[in-house]
Amino acid sequence: MNSTVVVGRLGRGRLASITRAEIRSARSSLVSTRSAMAQRTFFTIIQQGQEGWRLSLGRDPVKLTPGLNIKIPFYHTLTVLDVRESSVNIPNLPGYTADNVPVLCSGSLFYRITDSYKATFAVSEVERNVQNIGTSAMRSILGTFTYDKVIADRNELNEQLNQVIGNSIANWGVECTRFEVQSFQPANREVERQLELQMEAERNRRKQLLDTQAQINVAEGQKQRVILESEGHLEAKSNEADAAYKTVFREAEARQQQSLMEAAAIAKQVENIAQALSPNKDAVTSEDRKFALATLVELRRLDQLQAIAKSKSNSTYFFGDKAALGAANDAFNVDYAQAVKRGMEKTPVGAPSPAVGPVAASVA
Repeated sequence: MNSTVVVGRLGRGRLASITRAEIRSARSSLVSTRSAMAQRTFFTIIQQGQEGWRLSLGRDPVKLTPGLNIKIPFYHTLTVLDVRESSVNIPNLPGYTADNVPVLCSGSLFYRITDSYKATFAVSEVERNVQNIGTSAMRSILGTFTYDKVIADRNELNEQLNQVIGNSIANWGVECTRFEVQSFQPANREVERQLELQMEAERNRRKQLLDTQAQINVAEGQKQRVILESEGHLEAKSNEADAAYKTVFREAEARQQQSLMEAAAIAKQVENIAQALSPNKDAVTSEDRKFALATLVELRRLDQLQAIAKSKSNSTYFFGDKAALGAANDAFNVDYAQAVKRGMEKTPVGAPSPAVGPVAASVA
């Protein structure tokens, strides 16, 4: 379009002789003409998301809202601010951490103008000053953190930067919405190598601590196992002792009960024998019971002698004297001796003596 205007002005006859420099000069004059026309306009447009302040001869500020507004050239001075959230970059900022590690840090500061009047008249060049505040705050806050802490958690660094910067620029009608650390690295290769060695040493130290703790846990487990086993053995021995005690106690009770039952049975037998031998069965005397007891004892002795006589593993000899038979019943012993004497008198010479009663001559 500009070329057409130039051609129209110069005429078609001179088209061949026009150079690029002349075309460029014609364009510049056209732009200057348009700029002059724009400066001389009586209206201005404020875009959505922006606010403007109009001064009349350098005073009496008037706020302009989005839309069409009056602006008289040479009489009005207009300042337009963007009230949307904006950001400024802080690239490759050198600094030192709390443990004196030189680092390079870069980040982005996000802010929003909340009061356009203060942002216009309380500070000059608000964006550049916000960037300066962010740079100084970032360097100062970075010096309070160690290198490992920044690497481990950047959120705390971002929160502190947001708080410090927000308090500094609040008087300008500007709000710091957030601060994001984008990169954080050592300042040079030598520092990076030293940090790698330090991290390797830290990893080895943690590994040794974990190995030591594992050995302690294993030893503690073995200790608990031995304790539990000893307690188990103790409990088992205690249970065995209790069981043996209860067994002996029950066996003693059983024997006691057996003795009581045997005594009751013997007493019953004595009572029955006394009633059988007594002439008056309804009135049994103590003498009858004593005689019945002696008879029962002799019957038991005869049973034992019979059992010994029937045994095939012993050779037993009995003699009819009083010392061998005992003095339990003299009358019975006398009768027994007389019976043995009569048997010996009837036996021929050279013949074996016959057994009288329960006495055997020889049992093999």
